[in-house]
Amino acid sequence: MIGIAFLGLSLLAPAATEKTIEVPFIATDEAIIVKAVVNGKPVSLMFDTGFSGSVIIDSVMNIGKPTGKMNLQDFVGTFLAETVEIKSLKLGDKSIEVNKDMQAVMAPGERYGTLSYGVHIDGLMGFEVFAGETVEINFQNKKFIFYPPSFDITKKVPDNKRTFLQKMVPAGNDAVILQTVTAKGQKMYLGLDTGNAFYATCNRDVLERCGLWEAGRKPKFMRQSGVASGAVDSWTKKMTDMTIFGVPVKTSYWDIIDLPAAQASHDGTVGYQFLKNFNIVMDYQRRRVWLENFTGKVENEEPGDVGIRLALDERLKRVRVRSVAPESPAAKADIKVGDHVLAVDGKEIPLSIGFQKLWDLLKGKVGEKVKLDLSRDGRFFKVELTREGLYNE
Repeated sequence: MIGIAFLGLSLLAPAATEKTIEVPFIATDEAIIVKAVVNGKPVSLMFDTGFSGSVIIDSVMNIGKPTGKMNLQDFVGTFLAETVEIKSLKLGDKSIEVNKDMQAVMAPGERYGTLSYGVHIDGLMGFEVFAGETVEINFQNKKFIFYPPSFDITKKVPDNKRTFLQKMVPAGNDAVILQTVTAKGQKMYLGLDTGNAFYATCNRDVLERCGLWEAGRKPKFMRQSGVASGAVDSWTKKMTDMTIFGVPVKTSYWDIIDLPAAQASHDGTVGYQFLKNFNIVMDYQRRRVWLENFTGKVENEEPGDVGIRLALDERLKRVRVRSVAPESPAAKADIKVGDHVLAVDGKEIPLSIGFQKLWDLLKGKVGEKVKLDLSRDGRFFKVELTREGLYNE
């Protein structure tokens, strides 16, 4: 069977009445996108295991009349949205068994279609869709593989070098939470989150609890990140000698939300930039996760930046500099808060760029150069900056 070769299964072939079902997906640099049909309406959804519900869909898609309301929670807080009962849900040849409790959350307006994943999306597909199934996220061949009930993940034997079998935490019923051990021997409990575009994310107080950050200490280099409830201050932390979901990782760079955690049930999430190196089988009924490292990589690159946070000036319809990190390439070039950025590497910045791409616009590899066209008080000027590793130790 397809998938058995990738996972190195030693199981017998399933009975004739049982079969695997494969559903292709699109894998961008930051997300998994899958075609679905919800209540008879074709939609394109980003697969987000960090969302505990079934789907979030732009309200303009009109999949039915609202039937209730739901509170959603992210790294920062909660927000309220209307819901529509899901009567049918299909992914390719796979029909998902639905029940009366499965709801589609309706995002106001056309929120998700404008996000910059490089592929149009109409919303998110969450953990609840797969919770009753044994499913492989096969990044290697860009497909979901739904296994029959006879498939027993606990029979698989990892070598703990390329393949790993991990237990989920025993509590909870709405997320895949696994254990990570820090360099100081402290334990973190992190969600497996395909919807987190970064490598890994946690809140500042989690680092303080684990002895990885001194309480009250201010990070030198700040920026912003996008979460469901809006933009939040964040910064990059260099982490060393971690064991992430059983996988040894010598050096990695994490995205830290500069706020206390909104909940105490878990400590953050491991995101797409780590997960995309693995074929991942999730069996929530047996509370096990199998990871097969097919890329040979587990670390992420040192992030390069120039030290500017950008924002859209709605009044002037321009992009302006919101902040400049001290001792950064931008600060050394005398770029000021309030300067307008007209172009990057000779290309004008479209006002429809989307918040995530706007914040990521000046990021890249350490040592790369970037040219900016700016204006200040009506005066036009150009600068060339070299990206540096603006992370916090």
